[in-house]
Amino acid sequence: MGVRNVLLSLTTNDNDYQLAQAEAANVAARSHGFHLEVQFSENDAVLQVQRILGALQSKNQLYDAIISEPVGTAMEQAARLAVKNGVVWGILNHATSYVHTLRQTESKTAVFEVTSDHFEIGRIQGYQAAAVLPEGGLALYLEGPATGGAARLRTEGIMSTKPRNIELKMMKGDWTQSSMRRSFSAWLSLSTSRKLGVAAIISQNDAMALGAREAIENTLSGFERQHWLSLPVTGCDGLPNGGQSLVQRGILTATIAVSPNSGPAIELLAKAFRGEQIPERSLGTAASFPPLEKLSRALAAY
Repeated sequence: MGVRNVLLSLTTNDNDYQLAQAEAANVAARSHGFHLEVQFSENDAVLQVQRILGALQSKNQLYDAIISEPVGTAMEQAARLAVKNGVVWGILNHATSYVHTLRQTESKTAVFEVTSDHFEIGRIQGYQAAAVLPEGGLALYLEGPATGGAARLRTEGIMSTKPRNIELKMMKGDWTQSSMRRSFSAWLSLSTSRKLGVAAIISQNDAMALGAREAIENTLSGFERQHWLSLPVTGCDGLPNGGQSLVQRGILTATIAVSPNSGPAIELLAKAFRGEQIPERSLGTAASFPPLEKLSRALAAY
């Protein structure tokens, strides 16, 4: 068997976590001698599906495996075509209803999911909310898109652990800094929005948290700008050179460290190529940064 060709389809290159996914996959692929092609889908679900279907139907480029983090739906049609063609299929950060079925009916080709524990991430955000708002209050909650389940599960998680005296006002984004900057700027331009008494900003990822801060810096001025920039802001993804660095520099109050799961997915591919059994679904870990007890102590001292 020659060099294994692997296609990794990610959502966007306008997101530090997606770039980290690409890097982690490249490192793992090199260690196994795989040829990895990374495609970013510009947050366009139709474009992503078209490219994957095109790759599966192409006579010029043959892939041994396709791993995808879907922009939209879980791409069951593409998954079934991949398996039919003997191409290993992996899904990142997306709950599916078909992986189990395919594993039962198409046992010759590996199919698997690798995802973060999004419900647990939401639970951690609820505990962080309690730490940053010990007296309660209104928090803006920046949600990712509804497709895929990650945003929904994170919302369910935070609702299960946040104190009752903390109210969440939802604002939608697409996981990118630029989209949230535009949305937040438009929201801030309404005087009614600025009078709501927002006490904290909680974001489902670091990129949208930064977009919100940029909107504040660009839209407001004087005391009002100073006040909004003083609000606690929490995010998620927590990459060492991303969210963790932002916390250490005082730009974010806290984040959640979530390791890229593309590397573990490549490791599962290596096992599958060797004919080993691999799990249907693997969950990554997540942890508050700083740890919750340190966050509470630091805020109390402040």
